[in-house]
Amino acid sequence: MTEATETDLPELFLRTAKRIRHGQLADLAPLGLTPAQARALRILGRAGEPLRMSALAERLGIVPRSATTVIDALESADWVTRGTDPVNRRAVLVTLTDSGAALLTRMSDARRKAARDLFENLSPERRETLREILAELDSTTAQ
Repeated sequence: MTEATETDLPELFLRTAKRIRHGQLADLAPLGLTPAQARALRILGRAGEPLRMSALAERLGIVPRSATTVIDALESADWVTRGTDPVNRRAVLVTLTDSGAALLTRMSDARRKAARDLFENLSPERRETLREILAELDSTTAQ
């Protein structure tokens, strides 16, 4: 790998990811959704079941008090609900509502649109090559 590649590659990759994220956030801006709230919704959606507030905070990489602030806003928008964990009545479970699930779909659509807009100048073959490279990198970091 050349020195220019070593320097340029990470920077180009990060700038590309940032462009996708900004395009997605621009589509979602009218909702007033913060990045932390969007991440919390995605985590809850991937979990596929209610999560304890402490587990959500851990996955977000924030302290439980900060998670409470994020969930307060999501709950007031009717995107999540809170309830008592039947296994541990002191723990709080956070559940995605139907409107929260619909918002997740909208977020996913916005992310795909932002990526489509960014990559539309590449030929289908080059997009597939890029997808293969990113999938390979993803599988090696997951090990």
